[in-house]
Amino acid sequence: MNINLNLSTTQHSTMQHTMLNKTQSQHLFAKAKEIIPGGVNSPVRAFKAVGGNPIFMKSAKGAYLIDEDNNTYIDLIGSWGPMILGHAFPAIENAIFEAVKGSTSFGAPSRREVEMAELIVEMVPSIEKVRMVNSGTEACMSAIRAARGYTGRNKIVKFEGCYHGHGDSFLIAAGSGAITNGEPDSLGVTTGVANDTLTAPYNDLSFVEKLVAANHHQIACIIIEPVVGNMGCVLPKAGFLQGLRDICTKNNIVLIFDEVMTGFRLAKGGAQERFGIVPDMTTLGKIIGGGLPVGAYGGKTEIMDCISPVGKVYQAGTLSGNPVAMAAGLAMLNHLNSHPEVYTYLDAITEKMAKGIEVGAAKLGVNFTVNQIGSMYSLFFTASKVTNLEQAKTANTAQFGRYFNNMLERGVYLAPSQYESLFVSAAITHDIADAIIAASNESLAMALD
Repeated sequence: MNINLNLSTTQHSTMQHTMLNKTQSQHLFAKAKEIIPGGVNSPVRAFKAVGGNPIFMKSAKGAYLIDEDNNTYIDLIGSWGPMILGHAFPAIENAIFEAVKGSTSFGAPSRREVEMAELIVEMVPSIEKVRMVNSGTEACMSAIRAARGYTGRNKIVKFEGCYHGHGDSFLIAAGSGAITNGEPDSLGVTTGVANDTLTAPYNDLSFVEKLVAANHHQIACIIIEPVVGNMGCVLPKAGFLQGLRDICTKNNIVLIFDEVMTGFRLAKGGAQERFGIVPDMTTLGKIIGGGLPVGAYGGKTEIMDCISPVGKVYQAGTLSGNPVAMAAGLAMLNHLNSHPEVYTYLDAITEKMAKGIEVGAAKLGVNFTVNQIGSMYSLFFTASKVTNLEQAKTANTAQFGRYFNNMLERGVYLAPSQYESLFVSAAITHDIADAIIAASNESLAMALD
C-alpha cells in the first residue's frame, strides 16, 4: 500500500535509552507558565497526570514528531485524531498551499464549503444537511441547541466519561482532562445548566430507560460518543447503541452521535457505519479539517432546517467554512473515500500492536487490559474489563505515569493521560509497530519497579 509517505522503515530502528535532552522544552514551559494558564492551551498537555513537564514540538512528518531539542518520537496521538494519514501528507499540504494563495479567509460563502458538504452527506449515513463550524466543542453545543429547538424540550442526556467539549452543558461527569485535572463538574457551570443535563453510566441501557421514564416528554436529546475516546477507548456492548436508537425513536428524542473522534476514522461513514446504527444528528471534527481547526454538525433535514436563517435556532461563526480548512478537509476526505484499503490496513496494524502489547503484559504478569477498535486503542493498568467510567477509574494511574515516561525515553509519544485513546496513523509501518511493541515490553517491565 502506498500510504506511508515512503518513509524509511529504519528511521526509528534504534530505541532511545538515555535521558532525553529537554533543555528547550523546559525553557519554553517556564516562559509559557508566566503568560499562559498552566503554561498550556489545553489542560491535558500539561503532563500533570504522568509527571514531568510537557514536550514542545517543532515539526512532524509521517509517523514522527520532532521536539525543540531535536528528539524524535513515534507519534501515537496524531494531534488527538485528525492525522489519520500521518503528518504532512502531501495531498493535504498541497491543498493548503493552493488555498492560501486565494486568501486565508473570506467571511463569505465559497465553492469548497459546498463541495465539503456534498462529500460529508455522501459519506455519513445520518447526514442529509450539514453546517460547518470551527471545533468539535462548537459542533456539539450547536447540535444540542438544534435538538432543543426542534423538540421544544430542555433536558439532555449524556454519559459519564463521555466528553463533548467544554460547553457548560457537557461538563457534568465529564471525561478526559476533567477527570485528570480536577472535579468532573467544572467551576463556572451554573446549577440551572446542570439541572438540565442528566447523566447515565455508559453501556447501562436499563439506567437510560429509567431516566427517560422519570423525565417523560422533557428530554430533547441523548448525546453519546458511540465509541468513547475520553475515558480511554471504551467500546459499546452488543445491543447498547441499538437500544438507545429504539428508546429515542419510541420517545421522540433526538439521538446525537458525537463522532468528532470516530468520524471517518473507524470507517468512511464513522462508527454509525461500522455498527449499522443511524442517529438523528452527528457531530464531526478532527479529520474533516486535515489537522486545521474545524467542526461540523448535521442530520435529518427537518432538524437542520430549524437552524437560522431557515429556522429560529441561532448559530453563527465568522470563520465557519474557512477556505483553507475546507481545502485540507476535502483533500483528506477525498483520499479516504477513494482508498478504502486504508481502513483495512489501519485495523490490521492497530490490532497487531494491541495484541503484541497485551501479550507482553501477560508474560510479565501485569494487571493490564487493552481496548481496541479500528485504529483506536487504550492501555489500562487494571485486570478488570473496562466498559464504563467506574471501571476505567480502577486503573493504576501511577503505574501508567511510569509507563508513559519509560515509553517517552524510548522515543514513543503516548497520550499523557490514562484516560485518553491512542490514535494510529497509516504512516505506522510494520517495522514501526514492532518497535512500539518492543518499547512497551521494556517499559512495562520498568513500570513494575
